[in-house]
Amino acid sequence: MLYQIHELQRSLLRPLVAMSDANARMLSGQDSWLSSLPGAQRLAAGWELLYRLGKEYEKPQFRIPAVTTHGHETPISEQVALAKPFCNLVRFKRFSDDPEHLAAMKKDPSVLVVAPLSGHHATLLRDTVRTLLQDHKVYITDWIDARMVPLEQGEFRLDDYVAYIQDFIRHIGAEKLHVISVCQPTVPVLAAIALMAAAGEQTPLTMTMMGGPIDTRESPTKVNDLATTQPLSWFENNVIHAVPDNYPGAGRRVYPGFLQHAGFVAMNPSRHLMSHWDFYKNLLRGDLDDAESHRRFYDEYNAVLDMPAEYYLDTIRVVFKEHALPLGTWKVAGEPVRPAAIRTTALMTIEGELDDISGLGQTAAAHALCTGIPKAAHRHMEIKGAGHYGIFSGRRWREKVYPEVRDFIRTYDRSEG
Repeated sequence: MLYQIHELQRSLLRPLVAMSDANARMLSGQDSWLSSLPGAQRLAAGWELLYRLGKEYEKPQFRIPAVTTHGHETPISEQVALAKPFCNLVRFKRFSDDPEHLAAMKKDPSVLVVAPLSGHHATLLRDTVRTLLQDHKVYITDWIDARMVPLEQGEFRLDDYVAYIQDFIRHIGAEKLHVISVCQPTVPVLAAIALMAAAGEQTPLTMTMMGGPIDTRESPTKVNDLATTQPLSWFENNVIHAVPDNYPGAGRRVYPGFLQHAGFVAMNPSRHLMSHWDFYKNLLRGDLDDAESHRRFYDEYNAVLDMPAEYYLDTIRVVFKEHALPLGTWKVAGEPVRPAAIRTTALMTIEGELDDISGLGQTAAAHALCTGIPKAAHRHMEIKGAGHYGIFSGRRWREKVYPEVRDFIRTYDRSEG
């Protein structure tokens, strides 16, 4: 019933949200005579803050119209390379009319960015993708909101996630591919590649793992503590709900996005409160650049998706409770996951010194599992002063992390166009 109550609340708030938006626009618009009234700016700021606190946040767009590649401004087009019920493999196609420029881009390495299915949309990795596009052909896993997937499409479990990654790797071509996994997907990506190696399949040239829970016994965080202190039945009884009738996925059991968002905010409530207060003050001062930065951040941060219940509960059990990957007890579709079977894929792990989601050592644990990879093909980075998001987005990503990732990929790349 909680999901239905949430939807009812949203419906009741819509008139107030719409009125708040309209009032804010009338009181701040340059072509509106109301904006010249005494106190109009203060009223406009209050109405906009109310609007943003109450509005519904839709899935953002990647908004990467162009990047600079090989010294040229290069247009970008998003294309669905492979569609599946719960995920689209999206390619960021680069275009050029210059034959020499086109030939140079064709020689760039191919990279599959595996985005987390853990609340936020894949657009959270916009900066990651935009930076990679300068020197690479880029694909990304664009996970679909579970409430939009009809019930007849069946369940989606952690095993299915692993199978999806394998299908995407095969579709692009493992012999020319480099895989980058960010946070949660480090676990299923390692499993997918290990299973392919054990089956004698070609595996990607490199795998780069960033801030992921390979072994959550290392430096446990608050996220880990919650998963380990509550029984699995607690999660099933308290956070799993059925999608209401007004969505295509009506009846599907999910971990709703609005509950996930509440959990995100609860981790740092004072920071979010101060951020909204600063936004209000920026509007009063006319500091429009900082106000716009706030809007962009929260347009992304507040846009969340529902996760399939089976996948979420599998992840809690396998990754956080049983530690099945590092202990060697995990089986996917009946097949044991043995990272030691990987021999021809170079491994790079990246961690943030101040990561409060995947603690130090959790990602680096992959090296001890991948004993089949030659020692010379192992690399690890710890980014000083970086939190979880700083290793794949922002200045530290662009200036410190990306150059190392780019060079690592180039070291093992065999692309010929």
